Amino acid sequence: MRTRCFHRLFGVVLVFATASTLAGAPPKPNILLLFADDLGRYASAYADPEHPSPNDLIHTPVFDRIAAQGARFDHAFVSSPSCTPSRGALYTGRHFFRNGSFSQLHSRWTPGAPDPGEHVLGMPEALARAGYHIGWSHKWHIPERLMRGKSHQYSPAGGRINHFSEVITKNPELREEILDGVRRNFRAFLADRKEGQPFFYSFNPTNTHRSWVRGSGKALWGLDPDSLKGKLPPFLPDNEVIREDFADYLGEAMAFDAACGVIIDELEKMGSLDDTLVVITGDHGIPGFPRGKCNVHDFGSNVLLTLCWPGRIEAGKVIKTPVSLIDLAPTFLAAAEVEPLDDIDGQNLLPALAAGGNQGQWRGWAIIGREVHVGSARDDFLPYPVRALRTADFLYVRNFKPDRWPMGDPKAAAGTANPEDRLIDQDTRAAFADIDASPTKTWLIRHRFDEALGPVLRLGWEKRPGEELYDLRKDPHQIQNLAESPQYASILGKLRMQLMAELESARDPRLTDDFDRPPYLDKADP
Repeated sequence: MRTRCFHRLFGVVLVFATASTLAGAPPKPNILLLFADDLGRYASAYADPEHPSPNDLIHTPVFDRIAAQGARFDHAFVSSPSCTPSRGALYTGRHFFRNGSFSQLHSRWTPGAPDPGEHVLGMPEALARAGYHIGWSHKWHIPERLMRGKSHQYSPAGGRINHFSEVITKNPELREEILDGVRRNFRAFLADRKEGQPFFYSFNPTNTHRSWVRGSGKALWGLDPDSLKGKLPPFLPDNEVIREDFADYLGEAMAFDAACGVIIDELEKMGSLDDTLVVITGDHGIPGFPRGKCNVHDFGSNVLLTLCWPGRIEAGKVIKTPVSLIDLAPTFLAAAEVEPLDDIDGQNLLPALAAGGNQGQWRGWAIIGREVHVGSARDDFLPYPVRALRTADFLYVRNFKPDRWPMGDPKAAAGTANPEDRLIDQDTRAAFADIDASPTKTWLIRHRFDEALGPVLRLGWEKRPGEELYDLRKDPHQIQNLAESPQYASILGKLRMQLMAELESARDPRLTDDFDRPPYLDKADP
């Protein structure tokens, strides 16, 4: 059903492509993917006076500009809130669990075992075979064979964007040099292509990934942490430590936005911006905070997303329908008039983004899940298996092994243990290893016996029931689990049936617990 649905949508583009070819088709578009590491749905374009949030504080003129000239997605979700599986899903257009060795962080695959992921060719390969010049900068985290091309890090300053706050805090005069390094890397990539050759370029900096310099949000970007009072999600304590931590993260998001601006400025100078499909997004939610990265709830899985292609995507569209980042691969291929090389799960978004387009042809929901993130987070290197179905009105979550700790075993924070702040600050694996080391994590562990924090910790890292259900119309932050409410029994049953049917159709290895044993489970700790 997934493939047939995709080909019906793809066929709309192919019919247009065939007709336009006879009349003298225009050159294939360039495709620019600006893909931040660990960046959730944070951009000033998302600020809403009726719903105070951290987006009120951040300033992202580049994202806002591209969104105004194209389409902004309010409910875009990753396939998995963990780097490797999220990236693998985007570049293949397949649910994360269908990608074999790169369906988990750092590949938990038993060496030498047959790998179904080896047979997946991916979207970049399809573009390369169609004549595209392919390349990327910075983080990749999945098999490099999926990106036919090479990494472009020709400028010594180009890599410094990944350590923006650390470098600029010590050397403020290097700000423009760092951004110029991004520019030179992009120019080097373009210099390698043939004349008139369309390109696919993926810019993947890691500065929004831990770690960053404490206090850098205010020092480098003028973000006053106190301006976040009353604007944090209600499942986080609203205190000075956590506000500062969040403001520092938003500063890194602004550095990413500035780097995107450098690349877009280059395209504009070349006169190629109107010939380029520009996409800005992130691979999952905020790191180092409970309910963020590694969680299927919106705080961990909802990301910023805008697509702009003048003349093909209507300017100023705001999309409320849920979509998944697995939809980007088929959308890119459709833009290039290229057939996919794999059996994919994503759908082409383009027909509905044109003027007068109908979003009703989209599926209207997203599947999200995860297995292993940090390998040693739990005894015996076991994953935390969870799948979720996110619709416009509900989030249904299936925790397959509720006896396991969702964010990893307590370890140094077990019982009444009182680990040193230094240990937690510096070592993600010291406790609850699927939450990155951070001032927020340290503060919560240090104050975990405070009675008022009970609801925060219950949602953040304590064991979870087998099923969760949230009514997003009443509970957008997904705090009140309604899975046992008689009033929602029919909705729960319907969503459960829908999710399981999709997982069965996609042959999710979790349904037979394959992720709990080799070759998916390798106990060697990378």
